[in-house]
Formats: sequence, structure tokens, C-alpha cells
Amino acid sequence: MYKQQLPIILASKSPRRQELLQQMDLDFKVVLKDVDESYPEGLSPAEIAVYIAKKKAKAFLADEPNGIVITADTIVAYKGEIMGKPEDAKHAEQMLTKLSGTVHEVYTGVSLIYNGEILSFFDLTEVYFKELTTEQIRYYIEHYKPFDKAGAYGIQDWIGMVAVEKIVGSYTNVMGLPTEKLYTALLAI
Repeated sequence: MYKQQLPIILASKSPRRQELLQQMDLDFKVVLKDVDESYPEGLSPAEIAVYIAKKKAKAFLADEPNGIVITADTIVAYKGEIMGKPEDAKHAEQMLTKLSGTVHEVYTGVSLIYNGEILSFFDLTEVYFKELTTEQIRYYIEHYKPFDKAGAYGIQDWIGMVAVEKIVGSYTNVMGLPTEKLYTALLAI
């Protein structure tokens, strides 16, 4: 059992990350900062996720936060292509059409600031999608509007119930925060 000694700041507007921390019985407050999420070319998907999570964490270092700051970034990759958040419905449809009937990877990089230091790690989950029809993809986009989600889908949504055949790895990682690894890191502080 993690006995929370220090205040926790979650630097994420993601409702899914907030929900996961609540389900972990952690008390936290959300503090947001605008951070440029660009990254250098040539990085692997895991390196990109960690690079952006660290970049977000560095924005809080100057504040000398009293407690622990958690930042994260989730990347969906298919055959080496990074699939970020869709720009619009057409872009979301293109992404989901690519993912249909295939396996792709979800990487989440996490950074923790504690005592002026940044601890970073990542998790990887393979997600197997069944073949989806154009009608199913359009239904999902119209009803669930996945425009704030990497890869244009949320595993906890309708599409996760009807299209995900299996995953290899952490379910919560696909939601945006690998809770088991986060819990282990918090225990080590």
C-alpha cells in the first residue's frame, strides 16, 4: 500500500489520467502548463514519448515544486509511423482505417519530478484490432469524437469494446498512464 506523504501534481488535462490516479486512491491536483510537444527527428516511438514527458516535466523544475509532479505523453505507432491526435474527422478515419485489422504499439512516457530530479520511464503495449468497416469507423468518430486521443481512439470507449481483439501489456498504458509502473516508481521515492 502506497502511503502518500507528499502532495502530488498531475500535469495533464487528460480526464483518463485523472481517472486512473483517482482509481489508485491518490490525492492530487491538476496544474497545467503549455509545452511545445515537438521532438527531434530520428527518435524511436519510446524515445519520443519519454522526450516529451521530460520536456513537460522540465517546465515545472523552475517552480521547485513541493511534492511530486507527474507528466506523461502517449504515442501510438504503426509500422514505425507516429499517429498523433487527429486534426479532424477525415484524418481520424484515415488513422483508424490504417489500424483496422492490424497490430500497433502504444508507448507512454512518464516523468516524475521529486527533489529537483526527473525520473523517467516508459511502457509499451501491443494492441490487436479486428477488421473494421467504414461504417463502424464513421459511427465511432461521429459518436465518440476521438480528436484528443493519439491514434484517434480510446480503448475505454465503444471501439475498445468491439474492435480490440487482445492486448499484450498494460491496459492502463493504452489509456495514457501505466499505473503499475507508476505505482512502483512512487513506492521507490
